Amino acid sequence: MKLVVFGANGPTGRLTTEMALARGHLVTAVTRRPGSFPLSGAGLRVVGTDVLDAAAVDAVIAGQQAVISSLGIPYTKQTVRVYSQGAANIIAAMKDHGLRRLVCVTSTGTTGEHAEGETFTFKKIIAPILLRMGRTVYDDMARMEKLVRASGLDWTVIRPAGLFDGDVITDYRAEPRRLPGRFTSRIDLADLLIREATEDNHLGQFIDVVTTAGAPTFAQMFVREALHIGK
Repeated sequence: MKLVVFGANGPTGRLTTEMALARGHLVTAVTRRPGSFPLSGAGLRVVGTDVLDAAAVDAVIAGQQAVISSLGIPYTKQTVRVYSQGAANIIAAMKDHGLRRLVCVTSTGTTGEHAEGETFTFKKIIAPILLRMGRTVYDDMARMEKLVRASGLDWTVIRPAGLFDGDVITDYRAEPRRLPGRFTSRIDLADLLIREATEDNHLGQFIDVVTTAGAPTFAQMFVREALHIGK
């Protein structure tokens, strides 16, 4: 299948691209920095394109069969528009070229809902801090979700929890409801992105994905992130 991956040079995008190629798909990897893209090989086309450039997005999508958006940016206090404007450009290009299947990544942070059984400390102290830190990102993700939902395409929006690096694909959970679990491994997310894009599951649905085996505790995750500060 011919897949185009936006945000291909991010951690999730690289895994998605590598995994899709290994499964025999033809992949167009879209990144603003093609010179630093680490993958190569038969079946891969790397394109230097900014998702905010509507004409460039249109050119990339021509001739494809399904679109995966794994766009992602760090928390920032600045206004964010890459998710919503990127989605608007992708949707317009897909309609222009007759593509139907769109799979996007946002976050469980867009809903403000807590999973059943979540602790009081997490709901009242930890989650509000995280949501405040990522407010501009989550707000734009929510705008993206609204655009995708109204697009009329065969869409699926995947909402992972806190992302971490796992080694192998696990027996993760993916369902159209708020799931218990605070973390999602990127390799599980990449597997789900490809499955959704190629198998047409969960059409017109928002789905949570959580890793249930080998996920870190919140304390372990905090230490891991702290060790990368300044790097």
